[in-house]
Amino acid sequence: MYWRALQEETPGPKWAGLFAEYWPDYRIWWLKEGEAARPTYAQGLRALKDHMPELLPLYEELCALAGGGDLAARFLSFYNPPPYLSGCSQAIWAGKEPVMVRNYDYNPNAFDQLVLHTGWQGRQVLGTSDGLWGLVDGVNDAGLAISLTFGGRRVVGQGFGVPLILRYVLQTCETVDQATAVLARVPTHMSYNVTVLDRKRSYATAMMGPDRTTQITHAAVATNHQENVEWVSHARFTATVERERYLLQRLRLHRDPEEKFINAFLKPPLYSTAFSQGFGTLYTAVYRPRKREMELRWPGTIWPLSIDNFVEGAREVLVPGAA
Repeated sequence: MYWRALQEETPGPKWAGLFAEYWPDYRIWWLKEGEAARPTYAQGLRALKDHMPELLPLYEELCALAGGGDLAARFLSFYNPPPYLSGCSQAIWAGKEPVMVRNYDYNPNAFDQLVLHTGWQGRQVLGTSDGLWGLVDGVNDAGLAISLTFGGRRVVGQGFGVPLILRYVLQTCETVDQATAVLARVPTHMSYNVTVLDRKRSYATAMMGPDRTTQITHAAVATNHQENVEWVSHARFTATVERERYLLQRLRLHRDPEEKFINAFLKPPLYSTAFSQGFGTLYTAVYRPRKREMELRWPGTIWPLSIDNFVEGAREVLVPGAA
């Protein structure tokens, strides 16, 4: 995998170049069920106005940089995108300096492989890109970190792709209480578990779904189910219950020190090599919100990144099992 880390304070030529590079593949994916299956521009714009009005000026800037086309603008709204599934495990290690650790398990051919450091709308945000302005995990300059896992339910409804919801939280929130209020009210098109950790050591996990009220919990661990397993075959394939139990044991029974706990994500049962089925572990991320830092980890490789001392760069990473 070839990863890049890029910085742009305001939307401009770097982001426009990324969009031009990624859009042909994203266009194919977005239209895979036919154009009629996707919302109109007016529907996406209305949804943004209703649920994330603070993002509208940024959305309009990005649409212009993307060329102003109808399909691109509809894609960038993230409203009712095609269904997609990921694996993932995430947990809060609540030591003296709490950290958020997560594995992102997904198809390497449908992934940005990109870290973005943005200063959009006056807010510094650092995180792992999805859809070129959405995020699957990240941290902001207020010391708020966030991450997602798939919730393990088949239901698809009316709502946003969750990466844009994560972007919205980091653009507008500073505390866990603010973040959970957003997560409780913004509709998602599929079920996800979203964990947040702030600089004051508060954390929460929101269990979101398109067909029921979001549950805000104090869970320190999230894998790929919510309160109960609903999609049994998916749960068996991803070993979601086994991964959850393993993480809870590491936190409650063994009380691993920080580095040992992080390293557990780089080994089975948390680390997955099921790349042929689209659920291999693409990376492990470690977030330290008080320091406004993140690390990307792979077996034998650590890439530290910081909001305050960000350095653009690239890494070619050999992901064990991906071949």
